[in-house]
Amino acid sequence: MQQIIACIDGSSAVPAVCEYAAWASLRSQAPVMLLHVLDEAYYPVEPDLAGNIGLGSREHLLKELAELDQKRSRLALEHGHHLLDEAETRVQAVGVSDVHKRQRHGDLPESILALEKETLLFVMGLRGENSCGQDRHIGSQLETVIRKVHRPVLLVPDQFETPQSAMLAFDGSATAFRGVQLLADNPVFTNMPLHIVMVGAESTEHWAQLTRAKDLLSPLGGEIQLAIREGDVEQTLHTYQTEHDIDLMLIGAYGHSRIRQFLVGSTTTSMLRTATKPLLVLR
Repeated sequence: MQQIIACIDGSSAVPAVCEYAAWASLRSQAPVMLLHVLDEAYYPVEPDLAGNIGLGSREHLLKELAELDQKRSRLALEHGHHLLDEAETRVQAVGVSDVHKRQRHGDLPESILALEKETLLFVMGLRGENSCGQDRHIGSQLETVIRKVHRPVLLVPDQFETPQSAMLAFDGSATAFRGVQLLADNPVFTNMPLHIVMVGAESTEHWAQLTRAKDLLSPLGGEIQLAIREGDVEQTLHTYQTEHDIDLMLIGAYGHSRIRQFLVGSTTTSMLRTATKPLLVLR
């Protein structure tokens, strides 16, 4: 059975990551895996400091440095277990009983890719572990994950609010329709009101593409509204979201279209930095 994977770190978004993962789990009846990854660049499994000791250095210095690095790695492991225990308690408190914990050494994007086939949805915080206060720093590995993973990735702010509606940014391309099918197969969005929004000029072809997308998504059972708006992609989508009080925006990585540029370009960096509502990336 596919699962919801919540990526746990030391950031302020972890409580919200847990609650959004629990929300998705309860809607889809999928189990939750809490994943914590120790980056081997900072916490090697078997530290090797021999190359850092110059000629003439004393043997006891090498031994002391190795012991310090081992202690640091051991403390990081213990801290990770503590984070996972706290996350498990939070997820179970909102009604999810099927919860698993997993800690891995390695690179976060590669760890996520290794679990991709058994995953319905990944949940990650928008903010990095080093963000604080007014610092709107985006998670350093976020773009790499977005570019590589082929499962939906839910990026969440620091505060949880139960999503009541969603909007899909849509451009009518072949890859956009693959994203639509991915969404149609995801039980998390069953019976949720959905807006499908295209940024561009009104035309018979565009309305036909929207209608086809609506037909593909109709089995989800929720009310679906279609819209075409002209203007700058970022501003147009945000304006529509605000006008209709939509809780969750869904964006696909669509070829070389304007929305693709929006997703991976500087506009997206700005949008992610200022986002106050969750974003779901479809690939």
